[in-house]
Amino acid sequence: MSVNLSAGVAEEFLRSPEGVVFRDLNGNGTMEPYEDPRLPVTERVEDLLGQLSLEEKAGLMFNTMVSVAESGRLGDEVPRAGRAGLREVVETKLVNHLNFHFVPEPRLAARWVNELQRLALASSPHGIPVTLSTDPRHSFVENWGASFTAEYFSAWPEPLGLAAVRDEQLVREFASIARAEYTAIGIRGAMHPTIDLATEPRWARQYSTFGQDADLVARLASAYLDGFEGDHVGPESVACMAKHFPGGGPQRDGEDPHFPYGREQVYPGGMFDYHLEPFRRIIARGVSAIMPYYGMPVGLVIDGEPIEEVGFGYNRQIVTGLLREKLGYDGVVCTDWSLVTESRLHGKQLPPRAWGVEHLSVEERVLKVIEAGCDQFGGEECPEVVVDLVRGGQVSEERIDASARRLLKVKFELGLFDNPYVDEEAAEVRAGRPEYVEAGHRAQARSVTVLKNEPVLKNEPVLKNEPVTARGHAPKASAGAGATNDGGAVAAVERSPLLPLRPGARVYSEELDPVAVAAAGLEPVAAVYDAEMAIVRVSAPFEFRDHYMLESAFHAGSLEFDATTVEKVRRLAESVPVILVPHLDRPAALTPLEPHCAAVAAVYGASDGAVLDALTGTIAPEGRLPFQLPRSEAAVVASRPDVPGDTEDALYECGFGLDLA
Repeated sequence: MSVNLSAGVAEEFLRSPEGVVFRDLNGNGTMEPYEDPRLPVTERVEDLLGQLSLEEKAGLMFNTMVSVAESGRLGDEVPRAGRAGLREVVETKLVNHLNFHFVPEPRLAARWVNELQRLALASSPHGIPVTLSTDPRHSFVENWGASFTAEYFSAWPEPLGLAAVRDEQLVREFASIARAEYTAIGIRGAMHPTIDLATEPRWARQYSTFGQDADLVARLASAYLDGFEGDHVGPESVACMAKHFPGGGPQRDGEDPHFPYGREQVYPGGMFDYHLEPFRRIIARGVSAIMPYYGMPVGLVIDGEPIEEVGFGYNRQIVTGLLREKLGYDGVVCTDWSLVTESRLHGKQLPPRAWGVEHLSVEERVLKVIEAGCDQFGGEECPEVVVDLVRGGQVSEERIDASARRLLKVKFELGLFDNPYVDEEAAEVRAGRPEYVEAGHRAQARSVTVLKNEPVLKNEPVLKNEPVTARGHAPKASAGAGATNDGGAVAAVERSPLLPLRPGARVYSEELDPVAVAAAGLEPVAAVYDAEMAIVRVSAPFEFRDHYMLESAFHAGSLEFDATTVEKVRRLAESVPVILVPHLDRPAALTPLEPHCAAVAAVYGASDGAVLDALTGTIAPEGRLPFQLPRSEAAVVASRPDVPGDTEDALYECGFGLDLA
């Protein structure tokens, strides 16, 4: 084993009399079985488990949040409201699973990770390393409770965009690149993929799913695991946590169970098994961890047995009865975040997501989660409660051992006990490599979904010497053969689809960067009357809310566009053909906009450059809708949230998309 580490780190590595290089994790100068890299993981786990104190075992069962210090120096972290400091969490509480939020540039992040691993070694009697994990951070949606923009990593479309391409190899490529960038800075756990089904059009979390089709979701989820974990979890892997069991899509009224008003999960269409299918498939394939959702099932009956109406993380019938016993899953089960205690951030509060058990005390909630069959508490840091429950005779230590065994197994498989450190200098080079960035760009363009592409008059002129209207738009030229304006330009009668855009076309856009327009071989113009077409980028509508912590980041409520947006598109269309580019982080009711547009091309996270490469055909757009686009909000309200594609007279069906000629 070759180790190239700084002083103070290299001294951890010793050589046994047999010549085996190992980390002296307990500092006794000899190689214990759990320190021996030659032994099978199961043997190492059992050796270590037999030596751990109850406090160490309890520490394994918690996974809390942390933001890396901007300086990259341990101890410079911003204090968290109502939470223990990082040193207390690691040194005193012996918590060694941490979930990244803010991350600085790669070299500083890697330095912080190495300092953290040295702290964990010094703090733990047996040198248990930290497992660092993250929510998705390779796309465009910034939701500080669920996902992060790419920042220093390569930028890809949201999973919905990968689903639009419907290419398992593309998903493997993404996951392999994401794995390389994660491991460059020491991230070894992925709080994804999200394999919920997007069956309720209003639900805010759809952008991180693979859409509404259970078979497609299952196939892409397996490819995702191929890229992150490989055939089996090893020292080069990132361990994945699939979520949200048993399927988080069918939310009543499309509301999210992060919030008290969204706690109910319903199945009026009787489609519970349909939502379960992707989980069946990834369990058969193998996945390191699974996360139950916050949702509380209402009126659910499985095999004739009514299911307790409590959050899935509290639900023994779901976690032990269904997931463990019926589906045979024996990996880690980690709750969603903050089921037990409240959360506070940026002056906002969010109550514990203890749906159905709000009346229980903290101790009673912890006990119920353990009895349900979960191994780890997400977003919590109270291992002392577990210790007290065991010492009070309410939980057996053997039950704690079962969870500790599963959690240790993953740490050993990842190779963290043998070397948890990362190369600080190489981190900058390995994250955001040019070939990774280019691959992400191509995927963004490929995922663009052309929904409409009408023929328009080819090279149609604008009557520049006609009076400009009050809206700043000149009237369009006559379509008559041979019609001329005072400048003598001839209006062609030949019609052809607007897309792909021809080189040199004059484009008006208030949203696109003119530099990106020019780089795409088009001519950006500042006035509509100078343009041959207008490109309008819009986001799917939502109702802004900001009462609870995180609430402002969740796009929920009505899918219908406001009158201002509709009027803007209508007025533009009076002067030039309009290309509408809606960003679909969830379905949008495009009905009032679509008739005014000559072309519609949906995106799921794409830069201006990627959009323009697709519109010009430089990179062929291949996308097909990963979910149905409803015709109206009324149709959504009348639909059943657990049934895919259930809105009546949809504007576009799931799977629809046009190829460019």
